[in-house]
Amino acid sequence: MKQWLKSMRKGYGKKLVSIHAWNAWIVVILAITGLMLVGGFWRELLGIGRVWLKWIHIVVGLAMLAPVVYYLILAGKHWKQLRNRPWQRVNTIVVLALLVGWLISGIVLWQFKLAGPKMSNAALLTHDLLTWVGLPYIIYHSITRTKWLKDPARRAVRTRTSSPVQGGINSGSAVLSDQDTYVASTSSSDSRITSRDELLNDTDKPQPVYTRRAFIRSAVGLGLTVTLGPTFVSWIGRNINMKNSIDSMLENDPNRMVPLPEPMSASSPPIGGGAEGHFRVYTVTPIPSFSNESWSFRIDGLVERGQIWNWEQFVKLTRTVQVSDFHCVTGWSVYKNTWEGIPLKQFLAQAGVKPEAHSVKFYSGDGVYTDAITLEQAQMDDIIIAVMHDGKPIPADLGGPVRLVIPQMYAYKSVKWLNRIELIDSEHIGYWEERGYDKDAWLPGSKTRTPSL
Repeated sequence: MKQWLKSMRKGYGKKLVSIHAWNAWIVVILAITGLMLVGGFWRELLGIGRVWLKWIHIVVGLAMLAPVVYYLILAGKHWKQLRNRPWQRVNTIVVLALLVGWLISGIVLWQFKLAGPKMSNAALLTHDLLTWVGLPYIIYHSITRTKWLKDPARRAVRTRTSSPVQGGINSGSAVLSDQDTYVASTSSSDSRITSRDELLNDTDKPQPVYTRRAFIRSAVGLGLTVTLGPTFVSWIGRNINMKNSIDSMLENDPNRMVPLPEPMSASSPPIGGGAEGHFRVYTVTPIPSFSNESWSFRIDGLVERGQIWNWEQFVKLTRTVQVSDFHCVTGWSVYKNTWEGIPLKQFLAQAGVKPEAHSVKFYSGDGVYTDAITLEQAQMDDIIIAVMHDGKPIPADLGGPVRLVIPQMYAYKSVKWLNRIELIDSEHIGYWEERGYDKDAWLPGSKTRTPSL
């Protein structure tokens, strides 16, 4: 084992620089693909390409394991050489913690079905936090230390020994006389010795009050603060509930529906005690808006009695209240939502489903998004056509004025801006299923539940 470690650490300095380079490229690719995956503009533009982008992000993220493991093999020697450099030790610990944290939380998000909603939610929060804190840190560190890494004198390690140099420098190790000498931490082929007198002569020269390196560091730090600071503050505010984001959405809601639905007593105050968590707004089109004139709701297809309602008629339909959790396939969850609306079973019974019907297809008012479940799945008691959330109208950002809620499936099945239900005689492949998502979006453990028939 010792012999193997010795051979792996041979040419240690060059290997360390190589690890820096590969890791930098990995972080750059992960940063770009990650920002594109969460950006609304890219979600709409990429379409099916988003699935491929997601897999690139996953594969490159797993590739991060290679430089991390490789560094750990070299870490013992590196740590010894940094024994008199506490800040470099701190930097090493911070960067390594960021990389390992990203890797672990990313694997949990990748395997979200095995991990379950609670672990996935925690992993997503951790992944985001590490990104907002770590990405600026790594960018700053990389830009301000580019020349530093290339300068052997800057990578020198100061050591002291009372014995004279015997046989030169071996494998990049610092074997020095009692005259303080600085040796670059590179392999023996490119080691460089700089005498103490030379370095002292350099320090005796007049130094500028504000060096170019200090200016670059300050400029980069200021640029990152201005660019990423407001978004980071917004992210913090959302995740620690500095302000109720749904109330903010309602204040700026583009929907103009009159009259607003009156909450039932079980909704106000909500029997679930209020939603716990934060909804992330993902769309495949610009968020649509509706008014009484532009909105209608219908059920048709393989039914005995096709029907259509305007808004005034729809808000008079008999509603029920339920409490359920809401889980997104990307890893986040909102718990204890109090939904008020009409059970899907009630619509189907009222319309009269024909025997040849196989699936229930749902249409979004954005004109693009569709999805479907089988007729058997549609018999679950907790599928609801929701018009209120926690005793308040559903804002357009969250799919209002009316949205589908299927608590036992991931949220891409819960169609937003729902305005049509069609009974069809075959399967239907929904928007995200066409782009690589599972046709059956069951949450872990949900398949064991038996729908009430």
